[in-house]
This record gives sequence, C-alpha cells and structure tokens, in this order.
Amino acid sequence: MRDEQEIREQYEFLTEQLESDEMTHDGVEQMFTYYKRALGWALEEEHM
Repeated sequence: MRDEQEIREQYEFLTEQLESDEMTHDGVEQMFTYYKRALGWALEEEHM
C-alpha cells in the first residue's frame, strides 16, 4: 500500500510534465502510463 505523500509526489510530477512545452507523442504516451499507475495507486488506497 502506498502512502499519500508518494501519490502526491507522483501527481505533482505528472502535472509538471503535462505542462511542459516539450511534450511529444512518445512523451504523452509515457505520461498516460504514469497516470494510469498513479490512478491505480489512488484506487488501491480507496479499497483498503
């Protein structure tokens, strides 16, 4: 189980990356991977 701080750090990282002007197709695809992982962590926390 992941702690709230870890989830917040992941969210902040995603926000910074998505606001970047350098987002390419590969970058967007990678961000979706991170987003799905972070979302999975949040859902895991909800069901605990």
